[in-house]
Amino acid sequence: QVQLVESGGGSVQSGGSLRLSCVASGDTLSNYCAGWFRQAPGKGREGFAIIAKGGGISYADSVQGRFTISLDIAQNTLYLRMNSLKPEDTAVYYCAAAGPEYCTFDTRYYDYWGQGTQVTVSS
Repeated sequence: QVQLVESGGGSVQSGGSLRLSCVASGDTLSNYCAGWFRQAPGKGREGFAIIAKGGGISYADSVQGRFTISLDIAQNTLYLRMNSLKPEDTAVYYCAAAGPEYCTFDTRYYDYWGQGTQVTVSS
């Protein structure tokens, strides 16, 4: 099993940047599909950036070109760099891990979740 702890959330103005971190313990995160998800107030949790065991990366259209997911294997840490933030990016952000064969944006395939970190973008 893998345990995940996120950090790096906060409040920024529209157009600003943040970097989220997700430290993994208990297992090697590169053995999993790892991803970033978010849940805005009153909405369901959605996946938007994933990195497969082999290193392949996918983004949802809503963040393509603005967000960058990366995995530091030596530090066993998943990162999310967020640029050009918009008010609609306001949400609780979660990192999660799934078996390598289930690398999708579908939350149902993810067995391991962090506690979440709040990101608030003001206009």
